[in-house]
Amino acid sequence: MAVKVLVVDDSGFFRRRVSEILSADPSIQVVGTATNGREAIDQALALKPDVITMDYEMPMMDGITAVRNIMQRCPTPVLMFSSLTHEGARVTLDALDAGAVDFLPKNFEDISRNPEKVKQMLCEKVHSIARSNRRFSSAAVAPTAASPSAAPTSRPAVSTRPVAPAPTAAARPAVSAGGAAPVSSAPKRKAYKLVAIGTSTGGPVALQRVLTQLPGNFPAPLVLIQHMPAAFTKAFAERLDKLCRIQVKEAEDGDVLRPGLALLAPGGKQMMVDARGVVKILPGDERLNYKPCVDITFGSAAKSYGDKVLAVVLTGMGADGREGARLLKQGGSQVWAQDEASCVIYGMPMAVVKANLADAVYGLDDIGRHLTEACQ
Repeated sequence: MAVKVLVVDDSGFFRRRVSEILSADPSIQVVGTATNGREAIDQALALKPDVITMDYEMPMMDGITAVRNIMQRCPTPVLMFSSLTHEGARVTLDALDAGAVDFLPKNFEDISRNPEKVKQMLCEKVHSIARSNRRFSSAAVAPTAASPSAAPTSRPAVSTRPVAPAPTAAARPAVSAGGAAPVSSAPKRKAYKLVAIGTSTGGPVALQRVLTQLPGNFPAPLVLIQHMPAAFTKAFAERLDKLCRIQVKEAEDGDVLRPGLALLAPGGKQMMVDARGVVKILPGDERLNYKPCVDITFGSAAKSYGDKVLAVVLTGMGADGREGARLLKQGGSQVWAQDEASCVIYGMPMAVVKANLADAVYGLDDIGRHLTEACQ
C-alpha cells in the first residue's frame, strides 16, 4: 500500500517540486497540499495522511503551531523542511519538540542541481518515518507548555516536554516485538571513565529526555553523537545546556573531558577521544555516510578506555553505532540500547540488539535514571 503524504508549504514552487519528487515514487501517493498551518490541520483531519511534510514559515499559522495542533488532534509523523542557519536550527528544534519526527534542509539550489540525490533522500525519509506511524496513532502527544528556547536559566530536574508516549516499565513487554533482547533490570554499577551516547532520527528529543534526568554532579564525562547538519549542532548544544543540570557544549578540538560535561559532536565533522581525555575533531570524510559518525567516536573510546566505557544507542535509522559497539564489547565495556516501544525509529538500537551486543535494553524514560545509578 502506498504511503499517503500531505505536502504543506506556502511556496507554490516548492509544493509542486516536492509533490513531483514524491509522486515519482510508485510507493508514495501525494493525497493533498496546503498553503498554511490552518489548511494543514484541516487537510490532516480530512485526508488522514501517513506522513506530512511541513514548512515552518507560513502565513496565518506557522509550521510549529500547526505541528502542535496536529499532534493533539490527529497525531501524524511530520517531516519538517528547514533552512541551514542558526535561526533555522532553533526553529527546527522547536518543531521537533512540538512533535515533528525529522527534518530536511530546504535548499532550492540542491533541488535544481542534484534532483536525483534530493529525490532519494526525501523518499527514504518519508518511507522511514511512515513506519513510525503506529506509535503516533496509539496516543496523542501532549502539547508543549513553553518553548525550550525560552527556558529559564536555572537547570530544571526534568524536561517540560513529553514526546510520543513511551510505555511505563510495568506496561512494557518483557521481550521486544522483534523477539530480541528482553528489557533489562538494574544496571551494573562501575566507575566508568566515559559515557558515550549515539543517536539519529528522534534523537534531539530523546537526548533531551535522557540528559535532563542527570544530576549536575554526574560523575562521568559524556560525549554525544547526533546525526545533524553543521549549522544545527551549536544551537542544539545551547538548547540542551539551558534545559539540563549538567553542562552541554558543542565539542571543539582540544576540549578536555570532565565529569558533568557533555560534549556534542559538531555536525559535518568526526569526533574522537584519546586516553588523556582530550577530544579530537577531524574533518568529515566524504567516504562516510554519517558526519558525525557514532562508530568513529565509539571506536576511539574503545581504544582509549578499554572496559571503562558505558555506551548507549538511542533511536535512529540505519545501523551506525553497531560496529563501534562491537569494538567496545571486545574491550569489556558496557553497551545499552533503547527499547523498540519508546523509539521513534527502531533502527540503530535494533542493529545493536540483533548483533547480540546489548548488555541492557531500556525504555527512554528509564535511561537517565539508570545512567545515574550505574556511574559510581
